[in-house]
Amino acid sequence: MVVDRVVVLVLDSVGVGELPDAAQYGDEGSNTLGNIAEEVDLQLPNLAQMGLGNIIPLRGIPPAFEPTAAYGKMGSQAPGKDTTTGHWELAGLILEKPFPLYPNGFPPEIIEPFEKAIGRKVLGNKPASGTEIIHELGEEHMRTGYPIVYTSADSVFQIAAHEEIIPVEELYRYCRIARRLLQGEHAVGRVIARPFVGEPGHFIRTDRRQDFSLEPPRPTLLDILSQAGLQVLAVGKIKDIFAGRGISRWIHTHDNMDGVDKTCKYLRESERGLIFTNLVDFDMLYGHRNDVKGYALALEAFDKRVPELLENLGPRDVLFITADHGCDPTTPSTDHSREYVPILAYGQPIRPGDIGVRPTMADLAATVAELLHVPYHLDGTSFAQALL
Repeated sequence: MVVDRVVVLVLDSVGVGELPDAAQYGDEGSNTLGNIAEEVDLQLPNLAQMGLGNIIPLRGIPPAFEPTAAYGKMGSQAPGKDTTTGHWELAGLILEKPFPLYPNGFPPEIIEPFEKAIGRKVLGNKPASGTEIIHELGEEHMRTGYPIVYTSADSVFQIAAHEEIIPVEELYRYCRIARRLLQGEHAVGRVIARPFVGEPGHFIRTDRRQDFSLEPPRPTLLDILSQAGLQVLAVGKIKDIFAGRGISRWIHTHDNMDGVDKTCKYLRESERGLIFTNLVDFDMLYGHRNDVKGYALALEAFDKRVPELLENLGPRDVLFITADHGCDPTTPSTDHSREYVPILAYGQPIRPGDIGVRPTMADLAATVAELLHVPYHLDGTSFAQALL
């Protein structure tokens, strides 16, 4: 069966249950999708028809008797549970060691050269919620002009600044400086610009966030597809996660719905290759804020757009819906959770049914390469023959 295009759509943080090593990460009992379904009457009829309820037991979402998609779940072989690690594994690159973390803030050998390079002191320098730290330090930032530096349970160096105090392009310049400094033992996965606006007590982060990722240390699926002459189109923060490498065209998005819009646009316009989309709102707006109701509403909003996505698929297109990690909003933690991720595969070439549990998310990369008839030598094992 000839496949011309593959869409990989990542529902950021929509995990489906703890991995065997979850206890090592403090994530026992995490099950992002399952626990949300226990607390909220989830209505996901379109995903249910595809086979979402066949992957794990979900209250209110029974298994489909005749699912329209192939379904299963994938584990992770890479250490860690952050965005970069998960996406790189989805693209066939399994990290051997985790990115560095900074639970006590960044040491002087990082902060002092950074302050010297930007010509300003910094505020914060501690793990924090992005919304909470701008409310805590935003007023002082506006008074002093000092940027707010913070991290999280992920390997990130985040810089927040009010757009009227430090213009966005200047904030991006600070991030590029930090990215150059954060190498070797301090090579964090991402440096993130976090611009915000508003007045004290009413600060709001804007959608001009930008990620400055570490470049993948080895080739990924994106590299081998682009080298084979296929288009690789990135929607959302995919371009940032892969430091732009192996990507033909890219477009940032404002929110999940804009991400679906842009994916459909690429489906209407593009030729043979890969469309790689990240829908970040599940994670950024709801998982990290333990907003169960908001997460559920976002899932339902996406479910309503599923028919439109399927209608835009051509006869030789395949859609994969998956995730990169968990971020269970029902647990006390506001961090990512170490979970399996779902896999739904849909398209005219696809034979619906159970594809079981794949040991690594890298199996998806191998499968995409086989479907597109591109030689593959990266991590993972293809399950294309189970789909066709």
